[in-house]
Amino acid sequence: MELPVGSRKEVMSYLEPFMVNEMADYLKPVEEMWQPADFLPDASKETFFDEVRDLQGNAKELSYDLMAVLVGDTITEEALPTYESWLTMVNDVSRSEQGGWMKWVRAWTAEENRHGDLLNKYLYLTGRINMRAMEASTQYLIQDGFDIGTGYDPYRNFIYTSFQELATNVSHRRVAMLAKNSGDKQLSKMCGVIAADEARHAKAYKAFISKAFEVDANEVMLAFEDMMRKKIVMPAHFLREMGTNIGQTFGHFTDAAQRLGVYTALDYVDILKDLLVDWKIDSVQDLDGAGEKAREYLLALPNRLARIAERIKVPQMEYKFSWIIG
Repeated sequence: MELPVGSRKEVMSYLEPFMVNEMADYLKPVEEMWQPADFLPDASKETFFDEVRDLQGNAKELSYDLMAVLVGDTITEEALPTYESWLTMVNDVSRSEQGGWMKWVRAWTAEENRHGDLLNKYLYLTGRINMRAMEASTQYLIQDGFDIGTGYDPYRNFIYTSFQELATNVSHRRVAMLAKNSGDKQLSKMCGVIAADEARHAKAYKAFISKAFEVDANEVMLAFEDMMRKKIVMPAHFLREMGTNIGQTFGHFTDAAQRLGVYTALDYVDILKDLLVDWKIDSVQDLDGAGEKAREYLLALPNRLARIAERIKVPQMEYKFSWIIG
């Protein structure tokens, strides 16, 4: 299928049948899906308070940095209304409620909604969190939105979501591992199932870009280059607490993640490498001069970023978050 350069609308129309027909590969029926209640104490049972005491006992063993990362991850997940509204504005072709794009957005949102719900309830039950402070940060993040440099361009949006779903998979997997090492097996299971969701969603967004490469390779390549030159920013990069400015808390959150090895600059490089391989960037055909230069930039980028990452010192100065008690 040949498409004129820059014809985003035609490409999105081309992707519609793929989204409708292939969605089942990347989503699960509600009847087969885990729910937050599967992992939390049941208040209707006589054992509820004993289970809460056990949960709190295990949570006491989690380090301060790990609690900070877990709260930051939870706030990021809880800002789902921002992400859903952003995704519905990606294109103006597929606004039909029964169209492939809107079906995907609703189904993706329904799965993602469980993540923040589960983590929020867990944190509440630990007794270690100032819930009002955390809830205020969540409200700020939804209110402030997030400028990620994609505009309404579907290529840039799908590239961003491909990267971000992989990044959240890494973060939740690492938190699961650290929780297990600290003796909190239940939290480990929670973060593990969330990570699995993120991995499935990443496959979907990567598939969307692979299909777009088939029909508009040059423009997709230029979009990929543009996103990497701007750098992929995290959804919570505007994170703040009460009494702080927009984004002021985000650096402290990422410092804690780096100290723990939950998500580092080298992980950013590894995700980029994975995308280069998945999208077969080295063998994409039908590029013009600008497209070839974009490819050269992208293929050389991992080594350059790795050299920079190796020089980054892990910040040691700890920060006292308003979210954490004691």
